[in-house]
Amino acid sequence: MKIFFLNAVPYGSTGNIVKGISKVAKNEGHATLKYFSWTKNYKKSDNSDTRVGKFLGKFLHINMSKITGNNGCYSKHETKRIIKEIEKFKPDIINLHILHSWYVNLPLLFEYLKKTDIKIVWTFHDCWAFTGQCPYFDIAKCDKWKNGCYECPQYKLYPMAYVDKTEKMYKLKKEWFTGIENMTIVTPSKWLASLIPESFMKEYSVKVINNGIDLEIFKLTESNFREKYGIAEKKIVLGVAFDWGKRKGLDVFCELAKRLPDNYQIVLVGTDDNIDKELPSNIISIHRTSSQRELAEIYSASDVFANPTREDNFPTVNMEALACGTPIVTFKTGGSPEILDETCGTVVDVDDIDSFEREIIRICEDKPYSCEACVARAQKFNRNDKFKEYVELFDSIIK
Repeated sequence: MKIFFLNAVPYGSTGNIVKGISKVAKNEGHATLKYFSWTKNYKKSDNSDTRVGKFLGKFLHINMSKITGNNGCYSKHETKRIIKEIEKFKPDIINLHILHSWYVNLPLLFEYLKKTDIKIVWTFHDCWAFTGQCPYFDIAKCDKWKNGCYECPQYKLYPMAYVDKTEKMYKLKKEWFTGIENMTIVTPSKWLASLIPESFMKEYSVKVINNGIDLEIFKLTESNFREKYGIAEKKIVLGVAFDWGKRKGLDVFCELAKRLPDNYQIVLVGTDDNIDKELPSNIISIHRTSSQRELAEIYSASDVFANPTREDNFPTVNMEALACGTPIVTFKTGGSPEILDETCGTVVDVDDIDSFEREIIRICEDKPYSCEACVARAQKFNRNDKFKEYVELFDSIIK
């Protein structure tokens, strides 16, 4: 079996998923070819990683999309190159991932996909494919995507535009993305899978394959983290994100810093100088960790992992915390609650900060969730098992 992968970036969660699936596939004797968009941080990890485009092409695509609102309508030359490589490689499966990062011409690509008899598997990492523009719509409380986007309240957010072209783009995306005979959609969460039948993508079959984590790295890990920050006797409330803001609940932590007793310490990882300006002085801010092992040390040292995310698909940080033995409290949004069961954490309604605070205190004081139970739950999200599920899906589609 030959598998062709296309994704926006060769790093981060989606890039690592692509590389992980490819590695498992190769180990089972299959051939793979991975295409990623050009980025200034691009580094080839092996000979099968191929870069799409160059700086100038991506610069023009980004800025033309912003000016016109026609996202995904540029990069023709780069997309023709992708198609040529597909025809040269002759894959049995094309696995699409992130397409909304200004590097591929969508009408050109999908015109080709409709003509070929190659099986397509498109992994949705958010809701972008069936909206006029936005990857998520929970905060905006918008359901226009079900019938047709217009007057978008979020068009200036990623993937941003200076003009609202969501009504036009919704119709174009519906035209581009529907009518492919051999396509299967994969979603990491049941939540996202449940939205597909309400969208214009309802003609496709949907398979849920959860994201996974590296259990060799994220595990109970001893450290001097508490001593290093002088908080050995405090209850540690941890938050981890890499795009802090309202979507990830930064304001919730600021409010909790006012409410929680003095023997509680909030620690946030993934901040920066600008975020620090918004934080109360009693929150410990860690901009970045030196390694994933250091992050595992912080998870392991914490009493509770708090995730007041307002928009999410299947947050990796939840799984990482559990693997390090730390119970979770999260908002009931997206696929975040699906990672938990009754043995390892609790879920509260979005923006119910009173209940969020009470659950944090209950978990820290009553200790209803054991370290062992959290670790046991995390075993269900072994990334190697998830990568194998992809290869098994590819194989079943071919057969």
